[in-house]
Amino acid sequence: MTTSAELLEDHFGRVDELVHDVLDGLTAPDLVRRPEGDGGRGNPIGWLVWHLLRVQDDHVAEAFGTGQVWTDDGWADRFGLDLDPADTGFGHSPEQVDAVRTTPALLTGYGEAVHARTTGHLRNLTDDDLSRVLPPTYGEGVTLGERLVSVLGDDLQHAGQAAYLRGLFGR
Repeated sequence: MTTSAELLEDHFGRVDELVHDVLDGLTAPDLVRRPEGDGGRGNPIGWLVWHLLRVQDDHVAEAFGTGQVWTDDGWADRFGLDLDPADTGFGHSPEQVDAVRTTPALLTGYGEAVHARTTGHLRNLTDDDLSRVLPPTYGEGVTLGERLVSVLGDDLQHAGQAAYLRGLFGR
């Protein structure tokens, strides 16, 4: 019988696979290409992947009461972005989106580290753990299970957007 934790681990694994598939063979210029071209408002592949990883890292760390891979493991320094280390991309202006310039290798490495941390948290979860109500940061009465499913939904949405752009660009 498959446990809830195993299902969550499987789904986060799918996010990790999607990130690898989207980034495979891309170049740094591919990562900043907007769907409407230069000056457009649509988010580019690099920003979408960075954002989904930052959200997963941030939200999972908060849900489990741990530090983030981004700051604890030096990824913020490796990326060297001109953004607050706590920034996850929510509400970014077009100029802030443009500030997220990186490489496929950095995104892949960070993604692998976030995935490893996430699955490490999930491995020993019970259904009772998933029913634990989190502090009210994201709303009253939100459980760990609900938070994790919410993160998965956000991750899959942004990974799908990035995959769509890759196809749109013929990559």
